[in-house]
Amino acid sequence: MANWSDPRTGGVGFGGAAAQTRGAAYDAGLRSYMLSVYNYMASGVLLTGLVAMLFAQTELAYQILAGPGILKYVLMFAPLGFVMVLSFGINRLSTAAAQGIYWAYAAVMGLSMASIFLVYTGTSIAQTFFATAAAFAGLSLYGYTTKKDLSGFGTFLIMGVIGLIVASLINIFLQSSILDLAISAIGVLIFAGLTAYDTQKIKNTYDYVAGTEMVGKSVVMGALSLYLDFVNMFMFLLRFMGSRE
Repeated sequence: MANWSDPRTGGVGFGGAAAQTRGAAYDAGLRSYMLSVYNYMASGVLLTGLVAMLFAQTELAYQILAGPGILKYVLMFAPLGFVMVLSFGINRLSTAAAQGIYWAYAAVMGLSMASIFLVYTGTSIAQTFFATAAAFAGLSLYGYTTKKDLSGFGTFLIMGVIGLIVASLINIFLQSSILDLAISAIGVLIFAGLTAYDTQKIKNTYDYVAGTEMVGKSVVMGALSLYLDFVNMFMFLLRFMGSRE
């Protein structure tokens, strides 16, 4: 729907130059906003990877992640707590607090993901990471540049995530390799779709937060969404591409 007050709308006649100036300012602001989102997202992934790699080299990691005990499950579910705090408390948090929780989440996620270094070879992890990065870049670029409205896919994709969670819980008891393979394949497709969808959603969000104090918080939440898309796509791809130790 056209918006008569959209600063991107170029004008002719009276005020045309001013409208073009506003449009250029909007585009510059949007680029800066998206660059901040990607920087936070990439930095979070890097932090997670470094923490996971370093922690996996310690004896403590093997004792916790490969042995019995409740600490393994604490590390497994702790990142979910950070996500819930950010998702449900973002309006009450300051920008600095939201940023701090995001970095803490990325670090704790690294502790949780250290287990992959105990299961898969370093070469296969690296190959999967670069494959995920290439796919993510292409999908995110599509979501940013496409003129097609992807909002209609949002509900379908979120329902798919819920279905994945339910299927994964069921397979804990069934231990079916066929079901595990199906979950992995569907998971890759769902988070590939979410990457494009979330990118477009983050881009459109700028219209509502530009020039407000919510910009900083919006950057953090956008980075978190893309971070989750990347990490989940990586983990599902690793089930296909990973070579076990």
